[in-house]
Formats: sequence, structure tokens, C-alpha cells
Amino acid sequence: MSPWEALAILLAGIGAGGINAVVGSGTLLTFPVLLAFGYPPVTASISNSIGLAPGTITGTFGYRRELRGQGRRVLRLAAMSCLGALTGGVLLLNLPAEVFERVVPVLIGLACVLIILQPRLARRLRERRSARAGRGPLLPLGVYAAGTYGGYFAAAQGIVLISVLGTALDEDMQRINALKNALAATVNATAAVFYITFGSPSWAAAGLIAGGSIIGGYAGAWLGRRLKPFALRGLIVAVGLTAAVQLVLEQF
Repeated sequence: MSPWEALAILLAGIGAGGINAVVGSGTLLTFPVLLAFGYPPVTASISNSIGLAPGTITGTFGYRRELRGQGRRVLRLAAMSCLGALTGGVLLLNLPAEVFERVVPVLIGLACVLIILQPRLARRLRERRSARAGRGPLLPLGVYAAGTYGGYFAAAQGIVLISVLGTALDEDMQRINALKNALAATVNATAAVFYITFGSPSWAAAGLIAGGSIIGGYAGAWLGRRLKPFALRGLIVAVGLTAAVQLVLEQF
């Protein structure tokens, strides 16, 4: 690895850590860089998952104020995120990459639609919701599905998570984003342990991404906490649509 390649991977890690803290989709910075430098797709994906895990932890720490009062919710949903990440890891190591990659743009597109409609859906849900809102099976199952997605291919898992959480919980957008960061950190940490145990990462690439993502994760949390809900939602949709288009173009 040349010094310029190392610098490019480090900078991609910083950018990915920041984007993951604010929105989620940082893999779309780091994954293509690794491919451009000749890493095989599975090795690139494994190394990327390991490298981004520390950044999601610092991003969660940056949102610790918005996580206050959500401790029980985090623990309950984190268990489903952990199971989902393990499922995604098994899929990545055993299924052809093309199978899931063809579904990824569709999932991102649907997630963006849900985010756009989230205020209207939330109002309707408030009218019908019982006092036990968010405690039914649909939310944990949605978090499990998002964890599976994130464990297999981490790009835009934050967008999927926000769409699931935003339509199921009557919460401020910043608190939802904080919860998203905590669950994404659970997914990435679980996937990282799984791939360290059973995969074959490039430790040099993973280490550079990890160093960058730690810096970017905390900086991204600082920026994201200062965005208005409308601006945050707009940024999420913009990044999500860009991610979907990029993934579609890569298939041609």
C-alpha cells in the first residue's frame, strides 16, 4: 500500500464516520475506495465493517444527551440488532454478493419514501396508537431486518433504521437519530467481531478506516445535533437517493 493510498483510505474513513453519525451511508465512501485499490469485494466489505465499528461508537457517544431516557428501549432493540448482524454476516460469507446487491437500491429507495412520509405517518399513528406504542412485534422485527441488512452490506443501514424507527416511534427526529446511532453501533460491532473471527480482512485497510471513522464519528455527531429536524430529514433523503443511484450504476 502506497502512502497516497493509505491517505485516501484514511480520509474516506473520516468522511464515512461523519456521514454515519449524521445519516448513515458512509460505506459508500469507503467501499468504492477499497475496490479502486484492488481489494476483492468480500474482503473490502469485511474490512470496511470492521473499520467503521469504532466510528459508530464515537458517533453514539456524541449523541449521548439525546439518548437519555431511552436506556430500556436501546437494550431491547439492541438485542434484535445483534441477532440481525449475525444473520447478515452468515449471508455475506455464504451467498453470492449479486443476490443482495440487486435488492439494496430498492431497500434504500423505499426507506427514503418512508422518511419523506414520516411526519404524516407519525400523525396517523398517534391517532391510533395505544399507550403501549412501539412495544409490539413490528418494531423489533423491523430492527432485526435492518440489522441483517447492515451486517451484510452496511451502506445506508442508518437510513433504513431511521425509516423504521421514525414510523413506529413518536419521538423527536434528533432522539430517533441518536437511537439509530446506538443500534447501528451494535450492528457494526457485532459484525466486526463476527468477521474478525470467521472472515479474512485486510488489517491495514481496516485500521486506517477505524482511525478515520473515530474522528469523523464524533465530528459528525457534533454537526448532526445542530441540524433542524427538517434539514436533517432532507439530508437523509438526499444521501439515500444518491446511494441508490450509485449502486444501480455500479451494476451496469
